[in-house]
Amino acid sequence: MSENTPDETTNGDTAVPRRLFCLTAVLGILTISAQAEDLPPPPQTAGIAIPDGQIERAVGEVDAIVAGIMERTGIPGLAVAVVSKDKVLFLKGYGVRKAGAPEKVDADTVFQLASLSKSIGATVVAHEVGEGVVHWDTPMTELLPWFKLASPQVTALLTVGDLYAHRSGLPDHAGDDLEDLGFSRQQILERLSQEPLSAFRTHYAYTNFGLTAAAQAVAEAAGTDWDSLSAEVLYKPLGMESTSSRFSDFMARENRAYPHVRIGDAWDSVFQRKPDAQTPAGGVSSSAADMARWMQMVLGMGEYEGKRIVAAEALLPALSPQAVSSRPYAPDARAGFYGYGFGVGVSPAGRVMISHSGGFLLGAGTNYVLLPSADIGIAVLTNAQPIGAAEAVGMSFMDMVQYGKIRRDWLPMYGELMKPAFQPVGKHAGEEAPDATTPPRPLADYSGTYANAYFGDLTVKPSGESLVMQLKDSGASFSLEHWTGDEFVFRPQNENAPEGSISSVFFQIGEGGKPERVSVEYFNESGNGDFTRR
Repeated sequence: MSENTPDETTNGDTAVPRRLFCLTAVLGILTISAQAEDLPPPPQTAGIAIPDGQIERAVGEVDAIVAGIMERTGIPGLAVAVVSKDKVLFLKGYGVRKAGAPEKVDADTVFQLASLSKSIGATVVAHEVGEGVVHWDTPMTELLPWFKLASPQVTALLTVGDLYAHRSGLPDHAGDDLEDLGFSRQQILERLSQEPLSAFRTHYAYTNFGLTAAAQAVAEAAGTDWDSLSAEVLYKPLGMESTSSRFSDFMARENRAYPHVRIGDAWDSVFQRKPDAQTPAGGVSSSAADMARWMQMVLGMGEYEGKRIVAAEALLPALSPQAVSSRPYAPDARAGFYGYGFGVGVSPAGRVMISHSGGFLLGAGTNYVLLPSADIGIAVLTNAQPIGAAEAVGMSFMDMVQYGKIRRDWLPMYGELMKPAFQPVGKHAGEEAPDATTPPRPLADYSGTYANAYFGDLTVKPSGESLVMQLKDSGASFSLEHWTGDEFVFRPQNENAPEGSISSVFFQIGEGGKPERVSVEYFNESGNGDFTRR
């Protein structure tokens, strides 16, 4: 060590300051007092370099990318916007608004955005954070005192940001089952206190109604409702004239896209999703032209055409990792993160990607991807249920931006990821009713009212030669078919129950020979499916 200065030691072939070497050796027991803002900024590196002209060539390939995806999938309509923070680089519609009808999709055609609503809503919250109305770490108890989770301790600590980052401990898609059954937003939010919780702030689970509760709390703090707040602080200032958080506004648009589901090899407009109960999480409708304005604002860190829309310091936390959404499967694999309403990750090119997908099984598939280091973003809106088409267009374009070529076929990859959503639910799904069955008891024996803290009262009564069960608090009613013995079934079909789903309804017989409990399989995703006779 004599060749080194007194303040240096040797680490391999490199001279390292002794104080740094010692710090490294005892890092586990030292407390570093310096804050990040006190340190010099790191070099501005953003992964693999993008050669001059490569982004322009990528924009020139959008037509071909879209044509290929539409030909392979047959989806009826699609719209695309590509922007930098200062310029709209591409804006175009493809196909038709409704299969079999002549009206074309254009840049102003309004689509249901589904879960892209979360990112848009997060910028509404960021506006209120910038105005000092709330903060991302404001406790929910201060804003919405009646909103509670199963644990009083978690309820006391729960913040707006916890719900926007899906780290509250609520189970995946908590409350969606109640929405499918016709419960109101207020009823759903009140009943989330019955849901079992996972570890608070260390467990990620995607919850539409947890996020909706946070959005409602912010709106109430601002003295208005969420739909009006979104229009006032975001849509109007950005000139998003075709955008709304109200389903009625979407239905009133003349130039709107109809939702489509795939039936065999064809696409048909059969259903219409009404997402008002969870509108902050999935109820925004917008056009490609309006999405272009919003993406420009996000890429501009809250600024659009020289006008400050959202404070940059309030927006940055939303665009930053707040929860681990997908853990790496190997040491050299990348993790996925979620900010406040935004998906955050790093591409193989070493560039931060901010994105979100949206989908309604009843007929909408959407996606946007932002690459801030390259000042580029793309939004893809489709009027077809989510099969990976929107994501395939977006990621193919981003491959062209970063590498100058499409590195993989994204359509089958995303299609495989989305397959589970199309699988019928229920243990009898795919089965035919048994030929030889044990006959049921006299149908009147099953009649009665059965209680449940989460779903409320369930009434069962004969109707002709079968049974009908009805949820008192939502009015949802189901005709039960006999299966065998004391087991009946019904066939749900909605946003979370694809065609072919079959739910078992099993009556448990007590000592007196009459049913004491009824277990409804379709209601039991979180263990809340048992009802006790009153």
